[in-house]
Amino acid sequence: QVQLAESGGGLVQAGGSLRLSCAISGRPYSSYVISWVRQGPGKEREFVASARWADSRTYYADSVKGRFNISKDKSKNTVYLQMTGLKFEDTAVYFCAAGSSPYNGYFHWGQGTQVTVSS
Repeated sequence: QVQLAESGGGLVQAGGSLRLSCAISGRPYSSYVISWVRQGPGKEREFVASARWADSRTYYADSVKGRFNISKDKSKNTVYLQMTGLKFEDTAVYFCAAGSSPYNGYFHWGQGTQVTVSS
């Protein structure tokens, strides 16, 4: 059983940076994709970024390309989301999710971490 736990959220001013962490308990299947998904106030959940566990492929939403970077440390079973140039519209609860596809159909979810960007 894979369990995911996010950390690193907080309050930051527009233009600032934060790094989120997703600690993975259990052994992710090599076919897994670990993703960050966010849900802003009054909005649907939306894909942010993904990284394949088995190789270096990554995927990003257009809205975060060039500002966010997803990375992983297999020795620590952790996936990171480095966020720079934060905007007010990045305010959301950020979830870590695992599944076989980058964009949807996730099998496992974390509890989420709040990111608030003040304008």
